[in-house]
Amino acid sequence: MRIIALFGPTGVGKTAVAVALAGQLRERGEDPVAVSADALQVYEGLETLTGVASPAERSLLEHRLVSFVPVDARFSVGEYSQLAHAEIDALLAQGRRPIVVGGTGLYLRAALCELDLRPPPPEGVRARWLGALEREGAPALHALLAERAGWAAAEIDPNDRRRVVRALELLDLGELEAPEGPSQLWSGELRHPTLLAGLTMEREALYAAIDARVEAMIAAGAVEEVRRAHAAGASLTARKALGFEELLADERERMKQRTRNYAKRQLTWMRKLAGVRVIEVTGRDPALVAREILDSGA
Repeated sequence: MRIIALFGPTGVGKTAVAVALAGQLRERGEDPVAVSADALQVYEGLETLTGVASPAERSLLEHRLVSFVPVDARFSVGEYSQLAHAEIDALLAQGRRPIVVGGTGLYLRAALCELDLRPPPPEGVRARWLGALEREGAPALHALLAERAGWAAAEIDPNDRRRVVRALELLDLGELEAPEGPSQLWSGELRHPTLLAGLTMEREALYAAIDARVEAMIAAGAVEEVRRAHAAGASLTARKALGFEELLADERERMKQRTRNYAKRQLTWMRKLAGVRVIEVTGRDPALVAREILDSGA
């Protein structure tokens, strides 16, 4: 049995396609379960902000690895990888179909592959670079990274705050080494046979969907959700959720812009994935997209 993995930018409709897939798989006598591959949907109490499947959607398709980490706790991709592998292996052993649904590229790869993952750096190292990030901005730190390790900077978008900081942390710890061969992130080696579908949408339609998504989140109580998480001592990793700091500062337009920028990076990541089947979804019913995925050999 092949895993089905869905990847795509925020707002493209991954959850709707996953639910449609589940319905069609059940018609074939299968028992599907979604496994989330999202760095922020793990946090309990940030469901609206991070776009966790709604209760109605989860009644149609069980979702694993969402809303299980306390909002004041730190969580790493290494921890996620172990949990995702255990979930996927157990589902396959039970004869159930895993549908891996993700918008965080590294988490998607961690779910599907064996990656050599480093532990998080000591708090002091991270705090230093986070402070520099706030003072100078991501492009300035990216320029510094380019001076110190040009090969690493070449692989990172200058506005990708998280990856720029992580690379500088690893440089400080002496753990960032030039790769000797192809990166594990882009290799075609997977733990199990997998059909990887990359969902894409015309840019104007995607940006409109993102703006509408932000407004819907706010209407559904995302501001109050963020304030509660802030008051509860949200961890540094939880605060990386798109819109967390912006909604605290009542800057919804900045949240929309940051989300659009993130969507660009997600699309760039998707184009690098080995073996990805890119599917255009603009204006299409999720059921038709799901049918195309299944007809392609899932």
